[in-house]
Amino acid sequence: MRAWIVETPGPIASAPLRAVERPRPRPGPGEVLVQVRACGVCRTDLHLAEGDLAPRRPGTVPGHEVVGEVVELGSGTGRFARGDRVGIAWLRGTCGRCRWCRAGKENLCPDAVFTGWDADGGYAEYAVVPEAFAYRLPDALDDVTAAPLLCAGIVGYRALKRAGLPPGGRLGIYGYGASAHIVAQVATAQGATVHVLTRSAEAQELALELGAASAGPADAQPPEPLDAAVLFAPAGELVPVAMRALDRGGVLSVAGIHLSDVPRLNYAEELFLEKEIRSVTANTRADGEEFLRLAAALEIRPHTTPRPLAEADAVLSDLAGDRVTGAAVLVP
Repeated sequence: MRAWIVETPGPIASAPLRAVERPRPRPGPGEVLVQVRACGVCRTDLHLAEGDLAPRRPGTVPGHEVVGEVVELGSGTGRFARGDRVGIAWLRGTCGRCRWCRAGKENLCPDAVFTGWDADGGYAEYAVVPEAFAYRLPDALDDVTAAPLLCAGIVGYRALKRAGLPPGGRLGIYGYGASAHIVAQVATAQGATVHVLTRSAEAQELALELGAASAGPADAQPPEPLDAAVLFAPAGELVPVAMRALDRGGVLSVAGIHLSDVPRLNYAEELFLEKEIRSVTANTRADGEEFLRLAAALEIRPHTTPRPLAEADAVLSDLAGDRVTGAAVLVP
């Protein structure tokens, strides 16, 4: 099969991805083999390629927003049949025994493993996944639409829940890439007023097209105080900016797996009046199931740009250069 691997992590200009030919993988016990139909391109893939996240194994195939068809079953499987359409997401396995797993917080499992980091992902023609961590996808979502929902959507949805937005509340979204533009649609559909703050003029235009009440520069103040905010941009310098924009009791949810250093905060201006900062760590399978049902019911439609699998390195370069509006999706 054709695949891309992270050969030597480094700046995207150093070409850390390399196209290779590999034998088609075989599913082990409890696993299924999936023929990839689409794979979303996530900023986490860029962090892995550039070394912001240290590699956990050499030559890993990135990609964790995978939509495909089950073509082979490992022993002991029974959840899916050949021909079923499934999704493969970031969270790939947990121990199931620790206190976090037992409490329904498997996203915090110390032994969690992840697609495209601990095991090969979807920048390839085939991928293997434990069937217990695959998602059955709603028929209402086509392959390209469903792909970015599997991380940008699911993790973004958890970030939105962590922000504690009250019904009909005022939400600020900092950064407006793949995850942010999905979350903005969910919040708007649920009756929130959404203000988008991002440096990209194209992203500001898309935000207004998709129903945002306002869109302006990332370091600007929104037109009204915010009940909640989600930081999607991996820019720690925006944390104080967002905290100053919060109303009393507001919550900032930081959605990224990687964030540059946060400047010193001023207690009186940025933390007092019971403002909170919360981080987000991956997602649980329950988050994923809940979000995919909600996305189908609310008719959430990511703004997608399909690109050939052969252009995976160019797509990551475009993402690094802020030349991707919405979500890019690789198709074989």
